Amino acid sequence: MVNASALNDKLAGKFIVLDGPDGCGKSTQARLLWEWIEGQGLEVGAYRDPGTTMIGERIREILLDPVHEQMADNVEVLLYMAARAQLWKEKIGPDLDAGRCVIMDRWISSTCAYQGYAGGFGIEKVIQLGSDCMERVWPDITIVLDIDRETAMKRMNRQLDRMEQKSAEYHEKVRQGFIRLAEIFPENSVLLDANQSVEEIHKQVIEAISTGK
Repeated sequence: MVNASALNDKLAGKFIVLDGPDGCGKSTQARLLWEWIEGQGLEVGAYRDPGTTMIGERIREILLDPVHEQMADNVEVLLYMAARAQLWKEKIGPDLDAGRCVIMDRWISSTCAYQGYAGGFGIEKVIQLGSDCMERVWPDITIVLDIDRETAMKRMNRQLDRMEQKSAEYHEKVRQGFIRLAEIFPENSVLLDANQSVEEIHKQVIEAISTGK
């Protein structure tokens, strides 16, 4: 049984991110967590990155459209960061200032793993750029759902976007990038096995945010 008052004190103004390789189930888990926290009577904002804002959604279309297959990794970094900065200004910053809990489907951890690690741009450079663009870069907790590419591909029974269409080698590097991030920031990162059932992962997500790890 979760003590609603204690949970409210713990999560008020907290910034929570669900992240991981394509097909890991992060969007499902972000939605379930949002519904669960709201069910506890707490104020929460839930957003996706890139997207949510009008500008962010337009940038998302450009980033994920397969027609832009020649887009360079450094261009991807800049576009993702632009969408993220707008999202911070319009939604995340005001929510946190108002004491609301914020749940994100992806954040700068994705750019670190995809463009920073797999693309070779550099994790440190991604974080520095984020610091130059926003008041805050790292959330209170990042929950990374780890999954192998073969299993992830079986889950994505749909037309793949431009990022999802990148090579298996690239996506394996992405996975390793996320694992590396959890090692670099162990104090506020949690690595969960995404091969488990949706219900079991949801249970572990709640445990992670309730205990702080």
